[in-house]
Order: sequence, then C-alpha cells, then structure tokens
Amino acid sequence: MAVLQQEMTLGEAADQLARALPGHRVEILQGRLTVTPPSDGSHALSLTKLGRALDRAGLVEAGYEYVQGVGLWLPTLPEDFAIPDFSVVDLDFRDAHVTKNYYAPNVFRMVVEVTSSNWADDLGPKVECYAQAGLPAYLVADRKHDEVLLYTDPVDGKYPDPLRCKRGQTVPLPESVGVALDLSVDTLLDGDD
Repeated sequence: MAVLQQEMTLGEAADQLARALPGHRVEILQGRLTVTPPSDGSHALSLTKLGRALDRAGLVEAGYEYVQGVGLWLPTLPEDFAIPDFSVVDLDFRDAHVTKNYYAPNVFRMVVEVTSSNWADDLGPKVECYAQAGLPAYLVADRKHDEVLLYTDPVDGKYPDPLRCKRGQTVPLPESVGVALDLSVDTLLDGDD
C-alpha cells in the first residue's frame, strides 16, 4: 500500500520540534531551524539580575517593560522568528502581535542574549537578523569569549562595530532603553554580583 506523505513547511517543523522538546528554544533564523537547550543557572541569574537592575532604574515608570522568551517576528524571510532571552519592549507591545507568539520588531527597544552552546547563532545570524529588523539595541553576554557586546543604531540593515566590554567594566545602556544604567559585565556573564 502506498502512503502519501506531505512535505512540512519550516514553520510546521519548528512547531513540531517545540512540542517534542519542551524547555528548548526553537527559532528560525535566515531560513535555518535552530534548537537551543534549556539555560543553566548562571544564564538564568544573569537575566534575573538584569531585570532587577532595570526595576531599580525605573524602567516601567519610563514607559517600558521587560520580558523573557517572547517571540520576535523577523522580516528577513517569511518564516523567520527569534525568541530572545530577554527584551525591553514598549508597554503596549502586545498590540503589535504579528502571528503565533511573535511580535513586530518596532516595539522592541533592546534584545539581550546570554550565550550558551549555540553561541555562534548569537554572534552571527542574530546580529544580522536583529539589524535588518531595525532593533535599536542588541546586547550579547558572550560567555564563550568572556566579553559583552553592545550593538546599536543599525544603518541600512547593519549594525556598526559593537562596543566591547571586558570583565571589571560596565556597559552603558543606550537611550533606546529609556533609562540610564551601567551594567556590570561580570554580572551579565556570570549572574554574580
């Protein structure tokens, strides 16, 4: 008996993988399906401490909010989307819903990635995708290379060279975030104070 098989779209494959691998982050970057395992403790603490610092700086009072793991629709290819570790967004970001759990890039003020086993995606395709989406700021806590990179103000779909900060230094948040704050590189990399 012949079995008729229907080819899956990339989006359908992503949905199927997300269901099959709970806790993993499934994304489509530049037409390529990527899967990231769950975060480790230092990764999670880095994001928690970033949120606390933004609370102390008055982010909500400035008219913004922060969220973790919210989908970002990418205009690079029809099915492209990312799920940044952490994002600073407009308070009304939910009004910019595009499809599924993805929101339009114009409501994102800054996205943050803390590298893990897929560090090459955070330092390559995501830099390109986020710049093409016009995100005003992209902060990468690059644990592989022990530094923090801050990309800002893309021009013609490309970020200029990033600000590179090493251990013992602080990284200043750009104006697009809405609050003045210098973040410890060590805390972003390790989750320690």
